[in-house]
Amino acid sequence: MTDLQQGGNAPVPADRLTVSFAWTPAAGREVDADASAYLLTASGKVRGDADMVFYNQPQGGDGGVRFVTGPGQGTFEVDLARLPAEIERVVFCVTIHEAQAKGQTLALLEGAKIDVASSGGASALRFVPSLAGAAEAAMTFGELYLRNGQWKFRAVGQGFTGGLAPLARSFGIDVAEDAPAAAPPPPPPPAPEPVSLSKVTLEKAGQTVSLEKRGSSFGEITVNLNWSRGRKGFFGGGSAIDLDLGCLFELSDGRKGVVQALGNAFGSFAQEPFIALSGDDRTGDVSQGETMRINGARWADIRRIAIFANIYDGVPNWQQTDGVVLVTMPDQPPIEVRMTEGQNDRRLCGIVLIENDAGRLKVTRIVDYVRDQKVLDESLGWGLRWVAGRKD
Repeated sequence: MTDLQQGGNAPVPADRLTVSFAWTPAAGREVDADASAYLLTASGKVRGDADMVFYNQPQGGDGGVRFVTGPGQGTFEVDLARLPAEIERVVFCVTIHEAQAKGQTLALLEGAKIDVASSGGASALRFVPSLAGAAEAAMTFGELYLRNGQWKFRAVGQGFTGGLAPLARSFGIDVAEDAPAAAPPPPPPPAPEPVSLSKVTLEKAGQTVSLEKRGSSFGEITVNLNWSRGRKGFFGGGSAIDLDLGCLFELSDGRKGVVQALGNAFGSFAQEPFIALSGDDRTGDVSQGETMRINGARWADIRRIAIFANIYDGVPNWQQTDGVVLVTMPDQPPIEVRMTEGQNDRRLCGIVLIENDAGRLKVTRIVDYVRDQKVLDESLGWGLRWVAGRKD
């Protein structure tokens, strides 16, 4: 079995699958949580209400997705071969029923996980989202998605406040709102508009998306680099490629630097530069990929961050890596950038520029293939001094 981290992906084990959820309500608490699946087209929306599958509508997609009674708190049987041709994603979610009225969040679900298995087989893929302290009442746990004719599963872990109604509306379905919690007069101010969980994909050079803070900060901003698990043997001799995540940063006071595995410059989340690289995957097991954490509570201290991927070891072959960077944070849609065009004589790809735009978080697609970090620095006008380095 492969344990996936947030943003990680892997090919599915078969065309006929069982996707199941499990969790345990916190001790002494009664929590009414539901699992649901949404069948989405390339637009990120359903074709109609029939593309929502849950306990009260247990079948969709010409029988390609069925909600069944099984172990855990929600089980779906998926037959990928039966899905209509226009369905490109199946998104699996969990929501807390009447969350606002009951003052409940996903933090009350202990040991929550999603498992993917071949029909009748043992779990092949698993994702355990981090729900401790979660303030959200809904979350996309994972999704099946079609990529170059192959179905894969991605661990998403994207949450936002609100219950079933705003979640369903983000996929194009209108359902009744949960009853709000009782409150004495005067009435509370209106709640913010629900956040769309539709994934934002930056596909063209210079394409941008700008996000506003919801609440006091952006929370923890996660940048995950993942690439195809099937890369062994693609690059000669059956050796695995070492694809590294890193960034150039500039703080609001003008100080600049780099966070990367090269030179053991892993950064710090709690202290300057408020950016930390979680680890360096040299094993070839890309189910976890590499993750960088940005402290959104200190967003005012950060001016800009240029995210890059570097092929440290192995023959450059960007197309076959199926590389993807996913930027996620609470209450915001995930932002995806893919590295598929590639220039195979260049070892480094500048992927996205993340900027503090008057307090907003602005993400701009770069996807520029260059020789090394120094050339990327010069193209962006960063102004660092570079020397040769290595990983110990």
